[in-house]
Amino acid sequence: MKKIALVTGGSRGIGAATAKLLAKQGFSVCINFIKSKIEANRVVAEIQSHAEK
Repeated sequence: MKKIALVTGGSRGIGAATAKLLAKQGFSVCINFIKSKIEANRVVAEIQSHAEK
């Protein structure tokens, strides 16, 4: 069964940490944000770089 998570406020703080932790645990993560597109993209890039290893 595929694990999927939606993290609201995932571009910074607790939301970013949660998204990274869930991704490390094998979840497919969707990050939601309001203001911080650049920061959200950084979180996504970090998650993707860890997934490639």
